[in-house]
Amino acid sequence: MKALASPALNDFFVVMSKLGYQWGVIPLDVLIVGTLMLARRWRKAAFAATAFVGSALLNVGSKQIFQRERPTLWESIAPESTFSFPSGHAMGSMTLALTVVLLAWPTRWRWPVVVWALLFVVLVGLSRIYLGVHFPSDILGGWCAALVWVLGVYLLMFRRRHTLPA
Repeated sequence: MKALASPALNDFFVVMSKLGYQWGVIPLDVLIVGTLMLARRWRKAAFAATAFVGSALLNVGSKQIFQRERPTLWESIAPESTFSFPSGHAMGSMTLALTVVLLAWPTRWRWPVVVWALLFVVLVGLSRIYLGVHFPSDILGGWCAALVWVLGVYLLMFRRRHTLPA
């Protein structure tokens, strides 16, 4: 990734990285939960809030358990000081994307949302590798943890309860 570096790519991936956390993920998480609450969609709001907060807590706890140092292959233009595994940006962007996909699934917006979600998650993940602050396994770990967490919360909150015939 370092061999691809250019001023334009530096700017692009710094912006993508910021959208993957403080400029995008966190404000959108709050906006989604707030909008669902204002619309009185209590179960969906509870699902989104649980997905977002739980994912963040799972990430912080996992970093403390694994305590993996960040790569030092080159000096990053956007250095980080916390542990590396799993990537919080990858986990947060996947949590947001999958939550929005699941909320949009029963609507006509499902496929545009899926395309946006995939593009967003991949670009945020690539930005963290490009910036030299994560190993690819940190990104994959964050994505996998988010997938399992969000799908688990969704299935617990929205599974249909079937009774067996007598």
